[in-house]
Amino acid sequence: MQAVRPENYRPRAIDRRIDQLLRSFGAVEIAGPKWCGKTWTSLAHADSADSLTDPATLRAAQTSPDLVLSGKHPHLIDEWQEVPQIWDMVRSRIDSSAGTRGQFILTGSSAPHDIEMIRHSGAGRIARVHMRPMTSYEAGATPGGVSLHGLFDDKGITSQRCDSSIESIARWCCRGGWPSILDLDDEDALETPAQYLRNLIEVNMPQLRRSPDTTRSLLRALSMNLAQAPTMSTLSKDMGSEGEDKSRHTIKAYLDDLRAMYLLEDVSGWEPAARGKKRVRIKPKRYFVDPSLPAAMLGLSPSKLLRDTQTLCGLFETLVCRDLLTIIDTLPGVGNSLAYYRDDKGLEVDFIIELADGRWGAFEVKLSSMGITDRAVERLHKFRELMTGNPMTQTSEPSFLGFIVGQGEFAYQRDDGLLVLPYACIEP
Repeated sequence: MQAVRPENYRPRAIDRRIDQLLRSFGAVEIAGPKWCGKTWTSLAHADSADSLTDPATLRAAQTSPDLVLSGKHPHLIDEWQEVPQIWDMVRSRIDSSAGTRGQFILTGSSAPHDIEMIRHSGAGRIARVHMRPMTSYEAGATPGGVSLHGLFDDKGITSQRCDSSIESIARWCCRGGWPSILDLDDEDALETPAQYLRNLIEVNMPQLRRSPDTTRSLLRALSMNLAQAPTMSTLSKDMGSEGEDKSRHTIKAYLDDLRAMYLLEDVSGWEPAARGKKRVRIKPKRYFVDPSLPAAMLGLSPSKLLRDTQTLCGLFETLVCRDLLTIIDTLPGVGNSLAYYRDDKGLEVDFIIELADGRWGAFEVKLSSMGITDRAVERLHKFRELMTGNPMTQTSEPSFLGFIVGQGEFAYQRDDGLLVLPYACIEP
């Protein structure tokens, strides 16, 4: 199959998953925020394409949606949500061809505004994958060396040198994973997240009849509560005068719009029992899809971040969250998830990765290896004992437990079994 692969295409972690789903389903939807590389990646897997970002193509599709369904398979329909009827027509085309695999690739940078126009979920016909900005490993900024897939396959790790510095972490947080900035120096690269936010505030949200001022204030409030689970009242207060007269319903509507554009990630609370009540009682933590967005919203540069380690900690956790979610989405199955743990006694764990088959592992995130104190180690062991010590829960032993650190020289496994992984060593 000859793909229309763009020149100088840099492979993405999701490529193998897309190939697998094209072999299994009639179509694959690739959803994610603008500028994250969806179109570029889709073209690398397609043999023909129509883009609804082209005004002439959009007008034709609005008149007769079936016009953009023709082409050599896999046929890409870029930004399909602009004409929501296309979804049902793709599903119908798959049914009429006896479920022929790999016919279409759909990309979308937001959920359709008029969801009522879609009559069928696409179940069994259209698979879905989520793309995000590049991980640092995908961008070639970090060497990797420790595979998350391998940790779940009980391959363990080999002790290795993998320098990761605070200065580098600050740079990666401010630059972000936008594919368009790979060859730019820091000064020029920082323009991308700033312009992204400007376009969001002044163009995208007003198209949804949302106030630019309220959007700006909410984004700033979210940036001030990095990697937290702020209540609506907290967000309203941190929005300043713009939040004083905003109801809970109004703020929630703005948050829903930002989620619909794939700019916010909700990480839910975790309890090993799948039907555990804590899964729904614990408020989700909110993360930006890329740390460069809150960094730009707060007007931060790498040099400023080095003088504000509290904010850097939150941005680093956002960076790790982005990469873990990206890697999780490359794993087979649809039940893989990222969560966090917090109980009523104050025990917290930053990230729990749970696979559809029940395997799980957990990481605490520390800006520096100096943060791996006796107390931090004790808390992880206590968490493990709490999860696996009760035979009634039938919770399996974790595949791994450990720390992801921003500043560190070596990836290794401690004598007590805990992993210490510098951020720069993590790969799919």
